[in-house]
Amino acid sequence: MTQSVVVTGGGSGIGRAAALRFAADGAKVVVADLNGDNADAVVKQIISDGGTAVAVVGDLTDQAVVDRVVATAVDTFGGLDVLVNNAGIADSMSAAADVTDAEWQRVLAVDLTAPFLLTRAALPVMLAKGKGSIVFTISAAGLRGGAAGTAYTTAKHGLVGLTKSVAIMYRDAGIRANAIAPGGTRTGIRVDLDPEAHGPRVVGPHQRHGVGRMAEPEEQAAAIVFLASDAASNISGVVLPVDNGWAAI
Repeated sequence: MTQSVVVTGGGSGIGRAAALRFAADGAKVVVADLNGDNADAVVKQIISDGGTAVAVVGDLTDQAVVDRVVATAVDTFGGLDVLVNNAGIADSMSAAADVTDAEWQRVLAVDLTAPFLLTRAALPVMLAKGKGSIVFTISAAGLRGGAAGTAYTTAKHGLVGLTKSVAIMYRDAGIRANAIAPGGTRTGIRVDLDPEAHGPRVVGPHQRHGVGRMAEPEEQAAAIVFLASDAASNISGVVLPVDNGWAAI
């Protein structure tokens, strides 16, 4: 059965790879991204490859944009079967005493509040159908304290709680919620930091000795598509490290 899939942050990195993978498997994809040029490029590639996709451009911290994403899936593709909450931004690796109000508010808004807003908007559509799958892109920073700065780490730990809460609250309604926790991955996310600041000095050694081989976005996408699929029909509430064994250290 053809699925309707929303991928946030679908214009680049892991999101782009996931959107292309879903489309190649026959899904109809809503590519949601802040960058319109990137989103349009992914949609054009999917269509040129024989798939079906549409772009929605906007800031996912805005409820109106969130509503438009879900409405586009429903109105254009007839429903919403899979939501991939992938969009996110990095912090500056700042330690708690150095995090500015602006950094804290923006990172939590994008990395935690926006996925919550999308999940809340998508659930009624999935509940009406009696089935749905939500996959979050978390991070190694959602499993440990030494992979990023305070704001990012806090947001990603929050996503772990959101994943598990949705999984247990809606398991009897046919809704599954899972997450991947990528380690180092070749994406376009830039981290602006002062290497001499306290946070980077502490986090740096943990990353150098733990990350191992950098993953390709397609490796993360493969895990996302699996968790969203019927092949994972009895898997829910799982946070799957895709990190070349970093979580095992």
